[in-house]
Amino acid sequence: MNKGRLYLIPALIAQSDVEEVLPEGTLKIIRNLTHFIVEEERTARRFLISVGQTKRIDDLYLLVFNEHSDDAEAEQLIRYAIDGYDVGLLSEAGVPCVADPGSVIVKAAHRQGIRVIPLTGPSSILLALMASGFNGQNFVFHGYLPKEKQQRIRKIREIEKEIRKGNQTQIFIETPYRNHQVFETLLQTCRPETLLCVAAGMTGPDEFIQSRKIREWKGAGLKIHKVPAIFLLSEEPFRMGTCNVTLPDASKKPETH
Repeated sequence: MNKGRLYLIPALIAQSDVEEVLPEGTLKIIRNLTHFIVEEERTARRFLISVGQTKRIDDLYLLVFNEHSDDAEAEQLIRYAIDGYDVGLLSEAGVPCVADPGSVIVKAAHRQGIRVIPLTGPSSILLALMASGFNGQNFVFHGYLPKEKQQRIRKIREIEKEIRKGNQTQIFIETPYRNHQVFETLLQTCRPETLLCVAAGMTGPDEFIQSRKIREWKGAGLKIHKVPAIFLLSEEPFRMGTCNVTLPDASKKPETH
């Protein structure tokens, strides 16, 4: 019997039209799968309905694996792929295995010789980096900062030092209901000239992406409470180098022959 494949399925990261965010090829694969490894059944069902799943939801196998699961459970779930079924690993938001427990499933698949296929879709981390204007050639993602304020301050100071070492963009996320605390800690801790990009509600109708110096953020009245957000820190805008480019005169019409 041929083994099945493990598809890494990106989910929406905001309330938006799935066809504007997910490529048709990704949607086609999702609609044809019957076995899914998910973090939470209720939100997985809602997502699968939104993408136009062609099969009855009750006929699908939704296998739960989240931060409370262990390696032994991952080995059990990957048995479906060993038995010949294609399986979709579905994140709660964005791409699987990035700030997400799915990497344990992927490791189990590799151990069993299961082909792992990542599908194209939205990653709030990469989208925020793209739109920030910061260095996209040297960056690090820290995940979540410490919950306790003093520990969070120490971590932010460490991060700021890393920026100055090699013009390295520093990226982190926070639970939406703690966005304001993190934002205020950044304003109180970072140097006035440090650049901060806040990217909130990515791909949604109220998407907000803004890069400013810390001193320029003070008094801005930013409101991102309970909105999924990415924070990026950098120094002055990244430069790849200089080059001389001569642009054509836009006022002149091109010659025709």
